[in-house]
Amino acid sequence: MSATLTSLRIRNLALVEELSWDPPGGFVAITGETGAGKSVILGAIKLLLGERADKSLIRSGADACTVEGVFTIPSASPLHEILSDGGADPCEEGQLIIKRTVSTAGTGRQFVNASACPLSLLKQIGDLLVDLHGPHDHQSLFSRDQQLLVLDAFAGASEHRKSYAVKRKTWLHLMAEKKRLTEDSESLARELDLLSHQVTEIESAGLQLGEEAQLLAKQRTAANAQRLCVICAEMSAHLISSDESITSRWTDVSRLAKELLRLDPSTEKISTTISGIFEALQDLSRDVDRYAAGMDDDPQSLTAIDDRLDAIQSLKRKYGSTVEAVIAFGTAASDKLADLRQREERGAGLDEEIARAKLDLDNDSKALTKIRRQAAPKLENLVKHHLKDLGFARAGFSISFEALPDPSPMGCEQIDFLFAPNPGEPERALRMIASSGEISRVMLALKTSLAAQDSVPILVFDEIDANVGGEIGAMVGAKMKELGSSHQVFCITHLPQVAAGASSQFVVSKETSGDRTRTHLAETLAESRITEIARMLGGKLASARSHAEALLSAK
Repeated sequence: MSATLTSLRIRNLALVEELSWDPPGGFVAITGETGAGKSVILGAIKLLLGERADKSLIRSGADACTVEGVFTIPSASPLHEILSDGGADPCEEGQLIIKRTVSTAGTGRQFVNASACPLSLLKQIGDLLVDLHGPHDHQSLFSRDQQLLVLDAFAGASEHRKSYAVKRKTWLHLMAEKKRLTEDSESLARELDLLSHQVTEIESAGLQLGEEAQLLAKQRTAANAQRLCVICAEMSAHLISSDESITSRWTDVSRLAKELLRLDPSTEKISTTISGIFEALQDLSRDVDRYAAGMDDDPQSLTAIDDRLDAIQSLKRKYGSTVEAVIAFGTAASDKLADLRQREERGAGLDEEIARAKLDLDNDSKALTKIRRQAAPKLENLVKHHLKDLGFARAGFSISFEALPDPSPMGCEQIDFLFAPNPGEPERALRMIASSGEISRVMLALKTSLAAQDSVPILVFDEIDANVGGEIGAMVGAKMKELGSSHQVFCITHLPQVAAGASSQFVVSKETSGDRTRTHLAETLAESRITEIARMLGGKLASARSHAEALLSAK
């Protein structure tokens, strides 16, 4: 089962105040007088499929317009994956509901299964769900790339083309990388030299965090070494080394304290305190001596400290305001140097990688070309068969191949659809044919030829039968009915012969009440369909009705 549009609701869009339509499957013709509003149906479908809208679409006097469509979606449809990837709610009971609102403020909202979504999701859904063909859309067949897409769809080569495109992208990326490395070789060498010098200079300095503060402290100490030694000597003399030192006098105090303790045991605390002070004085004296002994008053030591600080200052001027910043610069430069050396090494081995990528690309290209060339004669014969049904009894149609010097996004060849509407005429490129009626029939023949491979289930044709006469119109209608056996086909048409071939027919009409005009849509059945076909035929009523009955009975 293919997807179908089962319900369309329109409110305040152009001339439509409110319209509810439950279209059937098969080939559906939409007819009506010029200006009745047939294009509104097409416009509503386009809105559901993500076409940009503006407030001019809103019916006069309304604040907003709303369009809602319900589609039945088979369980195997890839649309389910797109909905999931897009964050939309899943389809319940196989129904996909799309709603679009556009306000006079110029803002709009869109929903898929009640989930708000971006327009891009509607466009993704539309690409898989509906194929629109307007009066000028047949001109897309003039594009050689579009013709390749048609051939690939018929040949089942779409996945091969995608694989080829991936291989081509890889090859182009490698070629661009090679070009960039070649062009940048001189600047790369200069940058390598500079980074190598910077990294060597910073690493050889052996900087340590906190080192500068320690050196500054040592510098202050070394600069005052002689005076510090004198101070220590005087302190030592006062503490212990002279006859009048504190410790010499404290010895007498300690002796007296011992005698005091002997005579009165309650003075133990006093004796202990005096003894502790004496020991502390001795410890203090030893500390001063050790400090003095460790003092380095060698001028060369101060010079070494000054030199180290100068070296650190020089690095800071080049690479950062602090030792931490210099170390960080060195780390970053080392990482970049490793990266550039890797690039240099990669450049040396890139040619082999490019050769492998080109071989893979050539293999995919040859496989794609083979598939296309094998499918081309089959498509040619099928199109000619359908063209015969469309009034071209002996038309010529073929597909020419032209090899390209370089791999293009679509492959290593381009094609041309060649067409000759009459026997004896040379086949010419389709884009060289002036008649839009002929082009429309070629497009319909191609579309019918692709019906079995066409994964888009809903086809909408908007007056593609323009510039086509009555006899040919009947053939166009028959061909659309044939498409309707595998697709849901909507055709907006002015040709009674096309409308008569439809499985069902709906008429768009308008009425004026007071100063307002409203558009309506109704199915034609039995007598009303004969009447509508007769109206489309024109002429005398009796003969038109007779002709209409004949057209409908012949379908």
